[in-house]
Amino acid sequence: MTHDFDSAIALAPSGPDRFTGSTHPAYANMVGPYGGITCATLLQAVLLHPQRLGTPVALTVNYAGPIADGAFEISARATRTNRSTQHWNLELSQQGVIATTATAVFALRRPSWSSVEASAHGNLPPPAQLPAADLSARLPWTGRYDMRFVDGAFPEPLDGVEQPQSLARVWLRDEPPRPLDFLSLAALCDAFFPRVYTRRRRFTPAGTVTLSAYFHADEAMLASQGTQHVLGVARGLAYHQGFHDQSAEIWGQGGQLLATTHQMVYFRD
Repeated sequence: MTHDFDSAIALAPSGPDRFTGSTHPAYANMVGPYGGITCATLLQAVLLHPQRLGTPVALTVNYAGPIADGAFEISARATRTNRSTQHWNLELSQQGVIATTATAVFALRRPSWSSVEASAHGNLPPPAQLPAADLSARLPWTGRYDMRFVDGAFPEPLDGVEQPQSLARVWLRDEPPRPLDFLSLAALCDAFFPRVYTRRRRFTPAGTVTLSAYFHADEAMLASQGTQHVLGVARGLAYHQGFHDQSAEIWGQGGQLLATTHQMVYFRD
């Protein structure tokens, strides 16, 4: 049986540099699809392109406008190909109107010196020792993930008591389980509620304006994760004049840093 994730990111070629797809109800958000599934769908367009070189290094997605339920078209064009890197421009449109733009960088990775300066956030309880959060009643897309919070869970109740920080640490996995790959990793980069919810403990209309994901994993590292939970760590850094940023890390269970991400979120009082 096809996983809902794979159905949601399914694309069909529709001409040179063009693909068609459709939104999937399993990944619906407050307005349009969950932003992470849009990231994965745009990345899929490059992965399917016959001119693609190597594997993902970076993806930036700009949510220019709402995506309506139904069909869409993606244009994916390689703007420059070098010996080891390749740069892409992407646009998602509906009825001729652009809803999302993106850029992607792919590369042929080569062996090199490696080091990780970031903390691996060790000595945390493993996912099996934590309860699965029941968030499916809030939004359809949250039911597509098994989330087990160490701290920073969605605030209950929404009592308006402002908190000093917004750190969240959560074990994440597709639900039902699905082997981790670049596409699901891209989607996981947006699997964090806006930090303004946690910081202010109140419902605030909010939405991602732009998101960048950076892939540190190679295919072998992803394959070694299988269907295990990965650790997501997210925090907000600054809130000002209706926008806030939030940064996040995705860690494998062996302590490998798989991806980092940074986004800017619009919010309204």
